Amino acid sequence: MKEEILKVLRSSLKEFYPLLLKSFNLKLQNFGDSIETCAILNAKSGKCPSDCKFCAQSSKFKIPIKTYPLLDEKELYSRAKEVFNLGISRFSFVISGIFPTKEDLRILGRVIEKLKGESSSFKICASLGQIGKEELRFLKECGLDRYHHNLETSREFYPKISTVQRWEDRLKTVLRAKEVGLSVCCGGIFGLGEGEDDVVSLIGTLKDINVDSVPVNFLHPIKGTPLENANYLTPLKCLKILVALRFALPKAQIRVCGGREFNLRELQSLALLVVDSLMVGNYLTTKGRSLKDDAQLIRDMGFRSTLRL
Repeated sequence: MKEEILKVLRSSLKEFYPLLLKSFNLKLQNFGDSIETCAILNAKSGKCPSDCKFCAQSSKFKIPIKTYPLLDEKELYSRAKEVFNLGISRFSFVISGIFPTKEDLRILGRVIEKLKGESSSFKICASLGQIGKEELRFLKECGLDRYHHNLETSREFYPKISTVQRWEDRLKTVLRAKEVGLSVCCGGIFGLGEGEDDVVSLIGTLKDINVDSVPVNFLHPIKGTPLENANYLTPLKCLKILVALRFALPKAQIRVCGGREFNLRELQSLALLVVDSLMVGNYLTTKGRSLKDDAQLIRDMGFRSTLRL
C-alpha cells in the first residue's frame, strides 16, 4: 500500500491524470453517481483546553471567535431540522473541548432521540471528543448513527501538532465507537507540515481500523494560531491526497470538508470525481461556500444529490 500511495503523491502531471480516472472508476463502482452531503453545527464553541496548533477554538491562542456553552435544546433541534429540510443528507453536532460534560451529553441525547423519533431516515452524527463506551452506548440508544473523531495526522507527526491530547487516546475513542456498533467517521487535516511518510502512515491507520467515512480537511491557516503562515499545499497536492485515499479505501466514504475552498480552488470540481461526499455550509469557525453554489457544482458535474436547491 505504501508504494501505491507514494506513486500517487509523487506522480508527474502525465502520470497523475490517468490515476485520477482510475480513482473515478473506483468511486463509480462503489458509490455510483450520487454525492452525499453533510453539514455540521458548532454546538459549543471555544475555550478548549487543548493546544492543537491549527485550531481557533483553543484557549491557548488569542483568536477573536464567538465562544458559548452548549446551545439550548430548542436551538439544537431547530438547526438540525433546518439542515434536513434543505435536503442535506447528514447532520452532525460538534462541540469544543476534549470531552463533554454529563449534562451536555444528556441534552444532546434528548435532541437526537427527538429527531430520530420524527424520522428514522435522518442521518445523525456527533463529534463530542473523547468519550467512553458507556457514553457511546447511550448515544447509540438515543438513535445516533455515526460518531466522528479525527486522528488529525500520523502517530509520528502528532506530537508536533498537539501536546495536551494523546494520539493514542484519539485512536482508542474511535475503536470504542466501533465496538459499540456505531458507524465511524475518522480522518484528519492535511497541510500541517507533515511529510509524505506521515500521509502514508495516517492512511494506513485508517485502512487498518476500517473506518466507514474519512473526512478530509485541508488547513485553512487562521491568524493567531501557530500555523497562521503555513503554506504547504497546492490544489494538485490536495487532489493527489484524495486519490491516494480512494485507492487505499475504495469502499469507504471519502468526504472533502474544511479548507476545500481555500486549497482546492478551481479543482473542486475534479475532487468530485474522487469523493462521494461533500461537507456543505459553514464549518466551525470559517465560512464555506453557499449551498446554492455547491448544489450547482454537483449538478454541473453530472452527479446527483438530495439537496433541494
